[in-house]
Amino acid sequence: MKHYIGNGCTVESMPYEKTKACMVAEKAALLNSEQCEDAFFIADLGDIVAKYKKWRRLLPRVEPFYAVKCNDDYGVLKLLGDLGTSFDCASKFEIDKVLNLGLPPSRIIYANPCKQTSFLRHAAKRNVDLMTFDNEAELLKVKAVFPDARLVLRILPPSNFKVQCELGMKFGCHPSKAKQLLEKAKELELSVVGVSFHVGSGAEEAAAFAVAVEQAYGVFQTGLDMGFPFTLLDIGGGFPGQVTAAISFEEVVAVLNPVLDHYFPASSGVRIIAEPGRYFVASAFTLTANIIAKRMVARDKSNDEHLPDQVVTGDDEPASMYYINDGVYGSFNCLLFDHATVTPSVLQDGSDMTFVSSVWGPTCDGLDCITEEYRLPEMQIGEWIYFEDMGAYTICASSTFNGMPRPRIFYLCHDVVWAQTYCKQTKKVDQPISKVIPFMKAGHDIFETYDQVEEVFGSPRPELICDLDPLN
Repeated sequence: MKHYIGNGCTVESMPYEKTKACMVAEKAALLNSEQCEDAFFIADLGDIVAKYKKWRRLLPRVEPFYAVKCNDDYGVLKLLGDLGTSFDCASKFEIDKVLNLGLPPSRIIYANPCKQTSFLRHAAKRNVDLMTFDNEAELLKVKAVFPDARLVLRILPPSNFKVQCELGMKFGCHPSKAKQLLEKAKELELSVVGVSFHVGSGAEEAAAFAVAVEQAYGVFQTGLDMGFPFTLLDIGGGFPGQVTAAISFEEVVAVLNPVLDHYFPASSGVRIIAEPGRYFVASAFTLTANIIAKRMVARDKSNDEHLPDQVVTGDDEPASMYYINDGVYGSFNCLLFDHATVTPSVLQDGSDMTFVSSVWGPTCDGLDCITEEYRLPEMQIGEWIYFEDMGAYTICASSTFNGMPRPRIFYLCHDVVWAQTYCKQTKKVDQPISKVIPFMKAGHDIFETYDQVEEVFGSPRPELICDLDPLN
């Protein structure tokens, strides 16, 4: 069964649990039957629902504000918004994406400490008043453009912990300079309501969160002593989103909950929020690409100087170079921008014979290498390679360099999970229907005409079930 969620997106519900390999194989077979070789994503929305429930269960005091920059796909934003998640936005365009879901501005924090002035005006126009800052120039800008904003002071995180992407080199006021900055805010008669930090994207040591919370507490007390009505603590992002991460979410929780309860107990009345990104989406997306070209190369150097390097000799086994139809200018930009590592998987049935291989993207740039060396069974042109854990910082930064198209997305969800999340889908009709409903021929899937249906009826808004326990 398919469910239309708006913006041209349909979700296919599955009657039973399927492995990622099974989901990939089914969609690859479908595309093969259509003689289509285009790369595609499988988005398991049930994985996102499970992550949300885990967060609510293990970090019940912390409200998640999903970092839109991590993956701004409509299906992701729609689902998280319906589940009750709020959003961390960094620009006017991200703000509009969230508000266009029909969500109130109170569910947004404008968490970019250095904002373009026109974007700040736009935030004021859309009544998005909660935002971060970390410097005096930003305060002057806010005073001139949005003096009624509620400000959150972002401080530097501890720098002696490993993270996948360090952010402290760019953002954050040193805790020792916080009082000076708060004095300027008081002079400008601006409202500062709390403190935020971000330990870095993809934290690799759970202890970083404990130290950061302790530092934030010190700044928090400084603000209270100065008369600021501090009521908000934003603990940022950095939460792991896949099983191969350096640390687990459970390890972070084991550190965070005690330190939050110690420095910011529930009795203090402090609202605690966070900005998770990869936590929600990393493991939900699997990318599958088609092998569009292949060549064999020699791993060794021939003693014959007249023999080209590409000619295989008897000194060593040959290596294969596989070219697929997505690369570092597309979804694999995460290799460059997010310092990610990826692992190729194949659909072949348990071949014991593997060979040294490299995997390359489709563009004309020699930089477009996905993995330099990995052992794979011998593959042929037209076969598929898939990569798990591709939901974070992939789609959002991809380009169409060299005219290479972005992969399509197939949304899947277990039907039980879908039923527990949505009770029904309703068509909202704001005015009498004056258009003709599209003619349907026998055998056509109604979802093939969703664009026409939306034009007639408007975008559907699934209603969230209120009588089910979201933690079950």
